[in-house]
Amino acid sequence: MKADTHPDYREVVFQDQNADYTFLTRSTMRSKETITWEDGNEYPLIKVEVSSQSHPFYTGKQNLNKSAGQVDKFNQRYKRK
Repeated sequence: MKADTHPDYREVVFQDQNADYTFLTRSTMRSKETITWEDGNEYPLIKVEVSSQSHPFYTGKQNLNKSAGQVDKFNQRYKRK
């Protein structure tokens, strides 16, 4: 097997900017910013705008009724004569 074919897989901290939520996981992403985690170790910090804490689907704030109206509009516009 060739050496250096796989990216460096290490622990990083993701921070959701909208929900002020951080979580530690493993990733291959790189970052120049670092943060000190609860265990006292320093990890790379990746800032994201949407996570499960702020996404409407996961928070239950998603509005699905909007698409039903669009389907009705389409059917009325292009119904067979």
